[in-house]
Amino acid sequence: MKWLLTLSLILYAVAGPFQLVRADTSTAPDFGPLASLVGEWQGKDPEGKPMTASYQWTGGGTSLVETMMKADKPVMTTMYHADKGGLMLTHYCKLGNQPRMRADKADGNAKMLGFHFVDITNLANPTDPHMHKVSFTFQDQDHFTQEWMLSKDGKELPHRFEFTRVK
Repeated sequence: MKWLLTLSLILYAVAGPFQLVRADTSTAPDFGPLASLVGEWQGKDPEGKPMTASYQWTGGGTSLVETMMKADKPVMTTMYHADKGGLMLTHYCKLGNQPRMRADKADGNAKMLGFHFVDITNLANPTDPHMHKVSFTFQDQDHFTQEWMLSKDGKELPHRFEFTRVK
């Protein structure tokens, strides 16, 4: 009986690390052209004022963190992550709300990626200002544009940001 217990403990000690290795080798979600953004970027806001953007992986490569900053304005953070075979984002906006958006189905054009509104937290009224859509246009490996659509009083107002990779 002691021999059986000892053998069981040895097998458990040997097999345990293999289960951890198997769990750690799961494939990361497909972020498409967003994956090419990892790094630092300089850009301009809709008024032409300078700003920066940073893209970093988190969660073992399962989420992409975007941090946008202006010299005298609050930081905005957007998390891109997989959901049910698709790609979603949660935008932590300087307006104090958190819209969630789902990526549009890919049409084979890797130069564009759009996200549409799903839901939002911390919004008192549906007509209060909040980001409602965003689209990315990838000119090349060192240039991209974001166009956020602000919904305010039932109207959509575009906010375009242009970025160049910091080398």
